[in-house]
Amino acid sequence: MNRLRSVYVLLICVQFLMITSCRQQTKSSVTITVATASNMQFAMKEIAEAFTSQSGIECELIVGSSGKLTAQITEGAPYDVFVSADIKYPNELYKIGRIIGQPKIYARGKLVLWTMAEGLSPELNSLTSVNIKHIAIANPKNAPYGKAAIEVLQRNGLLDSVKHKLVYGESISQTNQFIISRSAELGFTAMAVVQSTEMKNKGKWMNISTDHYSPIDQGVVVIKRDENHLAQSSAFVDFLFSDKAVKILENFGYSTSE
Repeated sequence: MNRLRSVYVLLICVQFLMITSCRQQTKSSVTITVATASNMQFAMKEIAEAFTSQSGIECELIVGSSGKLTAQITEGAPYDVFVSADIKYPNELYKIGRIIGQPKIYARGKLVLWTMAEGLSPELNSLTSVNIKHIAIANPKNAPYGKAAIEVLQRNGLLDSVKHKLVYGESISQTNQFIISRSAELGFTAMAVVQSTEMKNKGKWMNISTDHYSPIDQGVVVIKRDENHLAQSSAFVDFLFSDKAVKILENFGYSTSE
């Protein structure tokens, strides 16, 4: 009987040690740094929270334009994963050997015309109106959504008429601020922004036909940095293609299939 009691106590102690070990491991889990394009700011917050909840791996998000983040990574910025608004930038990093494996397309973005101005309808033919003094777009040199906005204006024969009205944000985030503050009466942004919880039902927006601009294929890569973070970074990229992450992306207006 005493022997059985001793075995029972031993099993309890082993179980306690295993639970304690798991808790300590969760508390000491590494944090990966995810550099993410501004258009993905809100969606990525939800995705990162879901990933952390599932894996115990914490994520620190660094938000900026894809072009600037690429330049920082090229110069050795300590990022583990790069979630870009354009596959072009991960491809550039692949060419110079700064990433693990090859870039993957995780979603296709959509462009919208958005306004916070009272009594104003977000329509392309209204951009030439004398009442529209400023039109916000992201810098097309750094931000794919800015490049797409220029393509839309060119395709619709509007660029020459409105180029003096354009105000450039260094990223979609800054462009959004121009629109939200009404510094610009209208502006081009990502559908994911107007679909976010923070911005939903604020102002009015118009979906721009994807026939009017080149596909915004968004890419993700694991950066060559710290081998100790490689497994966690790869797990994050895998999660980005999971059913749970795909559902989040689609809720934000992204297309995840051809």
